[in-house]
Amino acid sequence: MPTTIKRTVFFVSDGTGLTVEALGHSLMTQFEDIEFKQIRIPFLKTLEKAQEAVARINAQGEADGMRPIVFTTLIDPELSNLVHQSDAFCLSYFDSFLSPLEAELGRQSNHTVGRSHGSAESSEYKKRIESINYTLAHDDGITDRDLEEADVILVAVSRCGKTPTSLYLAMQFGLKAANFPLIPEDFDRGRLPSTLEKHRPKLFGLTIQPERLTQIREERRAGSKYASLANCRYEIAEAEKMMRREGIRWLDSSTKSIEEISTTILQELKLRE
Repeated sequence: MPTTIKRTVFFVSDGTGLTVEALGHSLMTQFEDIEFKQIRIPFLKTLEKAQEAVARINAQGEADGMRPIVFTTLIDPELSNLVHQSDAFCLSYFDSFLSPLEAELGRQSNHTVGRSHGSAESSEYKKRIESINYTLAHDDGITDRDLEEADVILVAVSRCGKTPTSLYLAMQFGLKAANFPLIPEDFDRGRLPSTLEKHRPKLFGLTIQPERLTQIREERRAGSKYASLANCRYEIAEAEKMMRREGIRWLDSSTKSIEEISTTILQELKLRE
């Protein structure tokens, strides 16, 4: 078996660093035999901060005995050039993509720091905040009020990933996502909760492998019937039977990331068309 390689990766940005981190993650997942130590340096907007970042990057390289990898989305050329002088392998998102795009479009970009977060998107930002508030208020069946406003309603047995998926849909896409647990009483009645029946087109189900569900529930209530493998098998079997009977689209979340689950939901419910 090959020895696992360890490398340090820096994400350097004049903003939050989320964009460059997402880019870096998508590339790093292609190297399964390398263990990456990840460090984010956000809000780098001055020469002083750039110098501090260079010192930190170089110090990390000396400690590792191997130069770090640096992903950046710095637009200011002076700051970007300074960071690129560090003893590291630097990859600039804008150098790689913006210059070729300028050539293709025949136009110079604005090179404005933080432009994507300006006033032009204020309405989109407000929409996301409203969606997050809505999603938090409609988590785990807390209330069935205003469900007509929901873009999607997730249903599943407890601990299948409803809450994190709902919040991701709200924060990333500005969607109002409610979620409801399927409980033994629903299985005894043999039908969906009455509050959900009239919103059937918005419903999407999650399921999970019983062994995985037991593992998750044991962390919360060790040794309980709730976490037992027999109970998990029963709840999952009944939930899947209900979703098939009611014609609810669903997927197995056992090995899927929140991003993958959310993308599937967007496609299945045609929420981004």
